[in-house]
Amino acid sequence: MLISDSRVAAIPVRENGEPLADVRGRLRLDDRLADAAGAYAHLRSGLLARLEKAEGLLPAGYHLLIVEGYRPIATQRRYFEEYRDELVTTFPEMSPGEAHVAASRYVSPVEVAPHTAGAAVDLTLCSPEGVEYDMGTAVNDNPEQSDGACYTGAQNITQEAREHRAILGAALEEAGLINYPTEWWHWSYGDRYWAFTTGNSFALYGPTGF
Repeated sequence: MLISDSRVAAIPVRENGEPLADVRGRLRLDDRLADAAGAYAHLRSGLLARLEKAEGLLPAGYHLLIVEGYRPIATQRRYFEEYRDELVTTFPEMSPGEAHVAASRYVSPVEVAPHTAGAAVDLTLCSPEGVEYDMGTAVNDNPEQSDGACYTGAQNITQEAREHRAILGAALEEAGLINYPTEWWHWSYGDRYWAFTTGNSFALYGPTGF
C-alpha cells in the first residue's frame, strides 16, 4: 500500500496539539540532512517518547541514529517534485499520473506527508562509537539506485543486513511505530499511514509549523 493511495489520503486528522520536541540531547542525531533552523532535529513529543522507549529495547551495542524528523512543507514539496521529475527524465514513457505514483514509493506527496506533521522519522542503527551498521543500503537510497534493496523486505541484501533490519524493526514496532515498506529507514506514528496500517479511524497529527 503506497502512501499516495486514496484510502490513506481519505483518513481524517484529529490534531491532538502535541508540540514538536528536540531530539538533541535525548537520542543520537546525525547531521547529514541538517538545516540551518534545526527543523530536522524535531519530532512530535509522543513520537520522540516512543523512540526513547525503542532505544531501551535494543540489544546491547546498538543505538538509534536519527537522520531526519520534521520537514517544512516547502522542503517536502521540493523533495517530491525533484524525484518525480528525475523519474520522468529517466523513464520518458511514464505518464504524469504514473510518475506521481512511482515517486510516492520513495517520497510522500506533500498532501499526505508524515514528515510535515513531525510524525515520521528516518533513522538507522549505530554502534556505541557512532559507527553505522550495515543495513543493506544507505539511508535515502532510492529504488533505482539500490535495485529495490531499499525495500524493507528486500532479499538482495546480506544476511547481516537483514538481521540488522530485524533488530531495528522489532524495537520500533514494540514501541508502536509502523514502517513504510519501500524504505527500511522510514518509521512513523500518529500520521494517516499509521492510522490506515493500524486500523485507527483517524490520524493524530496533521501538518504543523516549526
